[in-house]
Amino acid sequence: MFTLVILALVAALAAANGANDVAKGVATLVGSGTARYRAAILWGALTTLAGAALSGLFAARMLALFTKGIVTVAPTPAFTLAVATAALLWVALATRLRLPVSTTHALLGALVGAGVAVDPAVVAWSALGPRLVTPLLLSIAAAYALSAVLGALVPAPAPTETSCVCVGVETLDTGTGVTLPQLTVHTGTAAQCRPSSGYTLRMTTDGLHWLSSGAVGFARGLNDAPKIVAVAGVLLGTAVAPSSVLALVAAAMFVGSLAAGLRVAKVMAEGIVRMDAREGLPANLATALLVAVGANAGLPMSTTHVATGAIAGIAGRRGGRLHRGTLRNLALAWTLTPATCALLAWMAVRVLGTAGLR
Repeated sequence: MFTLVILALVAALAAANGANDVAKGVATLVGSGTARYRAAILWGALTTLAGAALSGLFAARMLALFTKGIVTVAPTPAFTLAVATAALLWVALATRLRLPVSTTHALLGALVGAGVAVDPAVVAWSALGPRLVTPLLLSIAAAYALSAVLGALVPAPAPTETSCVCVGVETLDTGTGVTLPQLTVHTGTAAQCRPSSGYTLRMTTDGLHWLSSGAVGFARGLNDAPKIVAVAGVLLGTAVAPSSVLALVAAAMFVGSLAAGLRVAKVMAEGIVRMDAREGLPANLATALLVAVGANAGLPMSTTHVATGAIAGIAGRRGGRLHRGTLRNLALAWTLTPATCALLAWMAVRVLGTAGLR
């Protein structure tokens, strides 16, 4: 019975993560007018599912975050149950309120609160800067700067300028009776970009935009699923195979994305900055690159902060384009995330008891 309850809790946390985070990769598709909400969220859910399915390669690194990264003693099931419950309640509430928040920082804040409830001495206070504050500030700044730089490298095309790249294979006549295949690259407008013969791959700006959005969803799945699997690993031990837990987490993230992803998507797509398809592309590329690097390095990087920083980076030096009211609300929500989760976890530990950690 205990195992079923824990699996249900883990699935709920994964679903809440999917609902709150799917917008981070598809917001630019909708905000730029490239896609409608329903199609964009479905695309984000599918690419997240793919990333989550492959994320087992990184689960061991995230597991270390819960076993020795923030608290200096091995978490018991009661301790980790309090952490997971606190994170679930906050992320679900934030989604209800249409606030994009970080599951990563919800879990980190809950770890601190649960540790304080046990004994303040078990919290690795010196690790909070590099684990929580530094990644938060650096990820936002790096995403903003990278998005602005990439955006400056992609000038807005006029209708008659190059807007399509077409790669194909054509036959080269050597004049000796021997023909050889050759790779050709054509550029031009979408109407002009057609090779004369052979197999071709056409890629317009919109196509690249969709691919970059998918890359963000894939990177998010790589980054977030291992954190939730790590929680389950502490709670369940060897009772359930890790591969089964990963499958459950990936499926729950997919379902949560489809069921409730629209609420946060509207804020990300319309509330930060007005954009076009050209601007959405570099923002997605910056997000995908930074989140993928963070997942591979085992860093507790927040997709929320990276994606928001990258979308804001669309404005570059023109800060007047940003909707400052929305940014203030997001900053407040991000500040409340670790603090609120710490309080909820502290209360949960008091209720559940901490004998196994003393």
